[in-house]
Amino acid sequence: MPSFTDQLGRIVTLNHPPTRIISLVPSQTELLYSLGVNVVGITKFCVHPENWFFREKPRIGGTKDIHPEKIAALQPDLIIANKEENDREQIESLAASYPVWVSDIKTLADALAMIRAVGELVGRSLQGQALAAQIQNKFDGLSLTPAHSPHTAYLIWRNPYMAAGSDTFIDDMLRRCGLSNVFAGQDRYPVTNPSVLAASGCELVLLSSEPYPFRGKHMEELQSLLPNATIRLVDGELFSWYGSRLLLAPAYFQDLIRNLTPLLKSRE
Repeated sequence: MPSFTDQLGRIVTLNHPPTRIISLVPSQTELLYSLGVNVVGITKFCVHPENWFFREKPRIGGTKDIHPEKIAALQPDLIIANKEENDREQIESLAASYPVWVSDIKTLADALAMIRAVGELVGRSLQGQALAAQIQNKFDGLSLTPAHSPHTAYLIWRNPYMAAGSDTFIDDMLRRCGLSNVFAGQDRYPVTNPSVLAASGCELVLLSSEPYPFRGKHMEELQSLLPNATIRLVDGELFSWYGSRLLLAPAYFQDLIRNLTPLLKSRE
């Protein structure tokens, strides 16, 4: 029986090539679709591809509130999860009954390793290697030249405000954009407030579209509290999804920095 090592160092043994896969992670669900793999169950947050979410695939709950009875009914021969996005106790419980492969993503290198590993795991090794190489090439071609490295806060939540800190995939993406994370060196997702942001010398605040759905009204609210900062809404999927959606991220980052540079220069 073939065995595979996941990104937590766990050994996952499969009795046969998997044909009934459940994905508990939105970005990895989209990856499986890109690899041409059959998926029998997804979470309610797996919104890509759209036809799976709205039409074709049973949903087994949220990423952190999985319904075991729905999973059992689908009789999976492989479950794909993530250390951060899924609940540890639930994953350990599932692993007692099913093969569960868990990713752990903090950098682009981790994401590319995951894509190659999942490709091998599901019998799409060549496709996984090709996709990882394509993503790497797009990031290698990323040419960002901001006037300087703006002190930046990337907010993921409101009431209370929470930011992306060190040792996160978002932090790695910010650095690849030439942005200096004001919460580097702190907790992974520190709680903050406008006073702390102002005291940090923050020049740029990025409001993510997920997990909290920041909108224009929130941008205006923060702008009134941080008049010296540039505040923009950004596509959270392109900063935090680590599957095949990474193909779209470099072009998005390029346009974002190009559009922000004149605004940042005007505030110098």
